Amino acid sequence: MTVTHHVRVHRSEESLPREQQLAWKIAEVAADAVEVEADVVDMIINRIIDNASVAAASLTRAPIVAARAQALAHPVSHGGAGSTIFGLPSRSPFGILSSPEWAAWANGVAVRELDYHDTFLAAEYSHPGDNIPPILAVAQHVRADGRALVRGIATGYEIQMDLVRAICLHRHKIDHVAHLGPSAAAGIGTLLGLDVATISQAVAQALHTTTATRQSRKGEISTWKAHAPAFAGKMAVEAVDRAMRGQTSPAPIYEGEDGVIAWMLDGQTAAYEVPLPAAGEAKRAILDSYTKEHSAEYQAQAWIDLARRLHGAHPELGDPENIARVVLHSSHHTHHVIGSGANDPQKYDPTASRETLDHSIPYIFTVALQDGGWHHVDSYTPERAGRADTVALWQKVITAEDAEWTRRYHSEDPDEKAFGGRVEIELVDGRTIVEEIAVADAHPLGARPFAREHYIAKFRLLAAPVLEPAEIERFLELVQRLPELTAEEVREINITARRGLIELDAAPKGLF
Repeated sequence: MTVTHHVRVHRSEESLPREQQLAWKIAEVAADAVEVEADVVDMIINRIIDNASVAAASLTRAPIVAARAQALAHPVSHGGAGSTIFGLPSRSPFGILSSPEWAAWANGVAVRELDYHDTFLAAEYSHPGDNIPPILAVAQHVRADGRALVRGIATGYEIQMDLVRAICLHRHKIDHVAHLGPSAAAGIGTLLGLDVATISQAVAQALHTTTATRQSRKGEISTWKAHAPAFAGKMAVEAVDRAMRGQTSPAPIYEGEDGVIAWMLDGQTAAYEVPLPAAGEAKRAILDSYTKEHSAEYQAQAWIDLARRLHGAHPELGDPENIARVVLHSSHHTHHVIGSGANDPQKYDPTASRETLDHSIPYIFTVALQDGGWHHVDSYTPERAGRADTVALWQKVITAEDAEWTRRYHSEDPDEKAFGGRVEIELVDGRTIVEEIAVADAHPLGARPFAREHYIAKFRLLAAPVLEPAEIERFLELVQRLPELTAEEVREINITARRGLIELDAAPKGLF
């Protein structure tokens, strides 16, 4: 059964043996050789397909082009066979490989760029699929087989999601990737079969180097939003390398009086209850995560589904001349992070960046209401954002925090937990239309939960413009045999773009 660990700040004069520190407890979970259960294996396969889908759709976007060029400037390091880069051929004689930390960087940016992969929301926010690029890169570099890769990914998901259940970062304006560095390091430790002491040092180093502010998700959001988790993954790879060489880390990194909790989170008197699997307990956290049907912030998923439903039932709502006001009653997070409660004028700016529009629920609801759906490219174009009737309706959409929706957002009961809300649309003719939605259609409790066929359909949709049909089929056939893959086959968990799509010489120049 799950063990709940009481974690608090300790003064320097207090004795806190390393075996009682959270980094050590995380490492114990990572080092536990428990087998991965069949339904978890199936979900890991789904999430590898999901990551490849969104990476394929991002291959020619500027952040990926830049990150890929950086990775290509760092050839395979001496300690292993190298790692593949999304979009580039990996098979001889034209294979192009990189050092694992840089492959983790390039592939991590590709996976996160469109904000279109899986999510888990509790005390903190997360995209636990961000664990896959660094763990896969190391697996390829060290020639690990499919079974080892599965075990590593299961750990990465488990640790990040358990930290997300217990420790809130955003309240203190710390970016959520601070939970990703430790989880990716733990996952790599599992993959490599490292001992508890070594993994604990890597976990602490990864946390120490991946704490940063949430300004990356405030105001005019920059391209760094996609790079932040990739950086955490890269730091995790490097932290494991250092720990394997006997290098030690700040300790206790969580509980120390000058540590993360004391000075970055809830302070000197803080305490958290962190749930982790007991010894011998299977790592099943991935089953509590959920993916995205739409390319937008997760809290927008249910609102897009509600908007497209309203579009069909009330087409007149798309005309701003008919609307007096639209109020989206939702959780604290939706209101204060992606809603009008953020007090970011950029969320109403038709010239704002794609990254900013992705975090504007007034914009997203407006476009989905008018179009009856959402598209990962078309819904974000400057022409779409600047359309006169859209801007007029957009300015009439506001959000409001609702205590009940906030309570349901934080509920531990999966049947009650909700990420949607209630919309009240006041029309100029005096009518008011009220509708609500608790979870997205694709959520496990939604109207149409995602299953394997939906992940495959998403991959085919996003990969079709950039991959040859034969490459699509090759990848799908390979990844669905994941637990039985040989080390050589693990190296083929990659996607190769159509010839001519990626022009390496056209990448922007930098220092490397």
